[in-house]
This record gives sequence, structure tokens and C-alpha cells, in this order.
Amino acid sequence: MSDERTLKIIRHLKAPRTQVWRCWSEGALLKQWYCPKPWTVSVADIDVRPGGASYIVMNGPAGEENPMHGQYVEVVEGYKQTFTDAYVGDWMPGSGAPFMTGYVILSDAPDGGTHMEWGARHWSEETKAQHEAMGFEAGWNAAAFQLDALALTL
Repeated sequence: MSDERTLKIIRHLKAPRTQVWRCWSEGALLKQWYCPKPWTVSVADIDVRPGGASYIVMNGPAGEENPMHGQYVEVVEGYKQTFTDAYVGDWMPGSGAPFMTGYVILSDAPDGGTHMEWGARHWSEETKAQHEAMGFEAGWNAAAFQLDALALTL
């Protein structure tokens, strides 16, 4: 997919890659960092394997609820996850039009921390623009900061 439909952030995290991976792969940990405060995650049921389902519910401070069904497409243990809302698990198509395919790639940084690339590849220019308007850059950067802070405590 063209970079014209991709949004991404690249961050250096102080936490080691193994701890960052845990935050991406364990639902109880993902709930603690995945969306920028004051939003929270009330549900993070994730089956981190190719074909595994994910169900995440984000909750806003005014009672908003954003349920997200998805599926892991690719998992390289400790290094990479690719996930999409096009499917809801075991290759069953979702009920609506797909919005994006997300990915995270982790690698060891020379200082013992983690190099993280976290991105979203969109199905159209319109959905990319919608994601940008939702606050993609600020939101994902805030979540990455929360992820690093949590991973450092493990």
C-alpha cells in the first residue's frame, strides 16, 4: 500500500523491547496505555496470533464508548504485529467497511531501549484524512509515552 495512505509515528522508548512487547501482547497491560488520557480502555480481549481476534473498547470522559473488533494478520513474536479491522477473528469479515490495517515493529535500540514504528495503512485517502482529523499524531504519541512509562515498571 502506498505511503500516501499511511500514517505512522516512530519513537525511541527507554524500556527494553521485551517489556514493550508485553504491553502490546497482554490485554491487562494494553488496557493501561492504549489510548490517551482521559480516555480509558475497559476491554482488551486479544488473541495475539495470526487469525486471532481482538476486541478493544475505548471509553471517553463524557461516557463515549468506541468498540473495535479486529484480527491479527501477522505476528512475529517479540518484533512485529500486523492487525486489521477488515476481519473479526479466524478470517471472518467484519460487518462494516474496513478502516485500516495497523502495525507495530519493534527493534532493539543501541542504548538498551526500543525503536518502535507504529503505523496505520488506510483503505482510502478519505479514511486517512478522517484518522488525521481524529487526532492521530497527538493521540498515538500520547499513547506511546504512556506505553513507555508502563513498560519501564515491568
